[in-house]
Amino acid sequence: MFKSLLVANRGEIAVRVFATARRMGLSTVAVYSDADAEALHVRAADAAVRIGPAAARESYLVGEKIIAAARQAGADAIHPGYGFLSENADFAEAVTAAGLTWVGPPPAAIRAMGLKDAAKALMAKAGVPVTPGYLGEDQDEAALAREAGRIGFPVLIKAVAGGGGKGMRRVDKAADFAAALTSARREAKAAFGDDRVLLETYVTRPRHIEVQVFADNHGAAVHLFERDCSLQRRHQKVIEEAPAPGMDAETRAAVTSAAVKAALAVGYQGAGTVEFIADASEGLRADRIWFMEMNTRLQVEHPVTEMVTGLDLVEWQLRIAAGEPLPLAQDQIRLTGHAVEARLYAENTAGGRFLPSTGRLDHFRLPPSLRVDAGVEEGGEVTPFYDPMIAKLIAYAPTREAALSELAQACDEVEVWPVKTNAGFLMRCLEAPDFIGGEVDTGFIERNLAALTDPAEPTAAALSAAASGAMLAGDDEFIEPEPSPWRELTGFRLNAAPASQVRLFRGGQTVLAEAVDDLQPRSVLVTEADEIVVFEAGEAFAFATHPPSADEAEGGGSDGQVRAPMPGKVTAVAVKAGDQVAKGQTILTLEAMKMEYALTAPFDGEVAELAAKVGDQVVDGALLAVLAAPRDPA
Repeated sequence: MFKSLLVANRGEIAVRVFATARRMGLSTVAVYSDADAEALHVRAADAAVRIGPAAARESYLVGEKIIAAARQAGADAIHPGYGFLSENADFAEAVTAAGLTWVGPPPAAIRAMGLKDAAKALMAKAGVPVTPGYLGEDQDEAALAREAGRIGFPVLIKAVAGGGGKGMRRVDKAADFAAALTSARREAKAAFGDDRVLLETYVTRPRHIEVQVFADNHGAAVHLFERDCSLQRRHQKVIEEAPAPGMDAETRAAVTSAAVKAALAVGYQGAGTVEFIADASEGLRADRIWFMEMNTRLQVEHPVTEMVTGLDLVEWQLRIAAGEPLPLAQDQIRLTGHAVEARLYAENTAGGRFLPSTGRLDHFRLPPSLRVDAGVEEGGEVTPFYDPMIAKLIAYAPTREAALSELAQACDEVEVWPVKTNAGFLMRCLEAPDFIGGEVDTGFIERNLAALTDPAEPTAAALSAAASGAMLAGDDEFIEPEPSPWRELTGFRLNAAPASQVRLFRGGQTVLAEAVDDLQPRSVLVTEADEIVVFEAGEAFAFATHPPSADEAEGGGSDGQVRAPMPGKVTAVAVKAGDQVAKGQTILTLEAMKMEYALTAPFDGEVAELAAKVGDQVVDGALLAVLAAPRDPA
């Protein structure tokens, strides 16, 4: 076994790998960009090396800097985490050429599975069922459009070198194909440096089933059962669970044996995930599940497999990389209970836009009652440079129903301020009757988007807590506050005695609230700006103690100004000055935290001004365009 391990990644995965490495007696090395100098993963390691500026392409994506850092720190092995360089065969080769141990599969296996079209052809040859579609070399737009018509709509465009939903678009009719192809190619080029695509028939009720596999360099391969990752938004996984609901023994045997066959076909070593798409229109069936792709790395959702098997997947990775045989044979691996994982993102889900939220985590409390894999801590910073996931919440119980209930309760207890999170959205997903009943497919969130993202309103208990908080802070009825110990505390829970009404303000509106002594108390935060923040059902409800200014009261977003909702890069401008546009029409596209966001016209009108161009880096709130009322046709 090697003695020192560098993790070529950041955030929660680096923290997670360090925990196992430390338990195994290894010394640990972190790498960090300028944006991460004070990050949690840096302090979690025994040593840390700076590798460059904030942008990933100048730091975490530069293999030479990672290898140089390993040499500088005296590390003798590199774990790539997931993302960034984890599926880069050239990097894997460079690591071994430098005399370091690569904690991952052989470069040949990475290459075999790295391009989706070649991987599918290889799997078909090996007898693994694959999804019908187009894997050809001709990337001409007209040729792709013809193939889409041959396959039949709806069709799915996927980046050949893709992953994580990047460069993927569903197209429902021929008229939309060209625009979707352009968007998918642009996103794929930005994410992977390769804009080639393949086409697949779109399964109308798809379930995303994946199988965790491991193989050693002695010719043995096993599976660690399946996970269901069907609850997705824009092809990004939101909630994952193991085992898959509704999976019978016959179907499990078929999909897990296919996964092991796939691993053996490419001479795999280490941890990998074989992903399948299932047609769930008649439930899960052995003859309706097809190979989709293989991720040649550890997955974000690996904790649910760890919970139901009782195994440490990172330990398995390290032992296999050190040349040891698989720790267990297939018949020694047991599946027990049910585990569910929710990805906690720094994002504003209101109205279904899911805009990234950045800033300092002045208040950060996650539930202590279950497993939490976090990449940040209170006082840390959420920057616009990387993925917005800040933690994973993982619940385990004997039954699926109990695990879902435990995780929903945990989401209820999330307290984050002033950065916004998706905790309330996650809680509503977990409590949706159809999801609890196992009636889920990858379109579940889109079909129920309005109900899942409707802005939540504070309950009577939250209003009561806000009133009590204002009284204890001395801010009720606009009384000048006296020095108070409450102002120095955060996260306190209160249940005050009955009191007269307190006048507060929320969203520019006056709120009359009264402290009531028989309601369930909520957690309350009094901020330095004299805001009263009540945490309830995963949401943070902020109440001002003073009336809004005239500017704040008049702001309604109807002045025609299109502003950046977060820091980002302008990747496309769809209009020009003087164009007539309809409400909801895309004005321009902004890329932030590795995703694209379309900014649309707030009303029917004319583009009076464009204040941004493709390639511009813009700050939060930057003016991008101005719309005027439509011209009078007379």
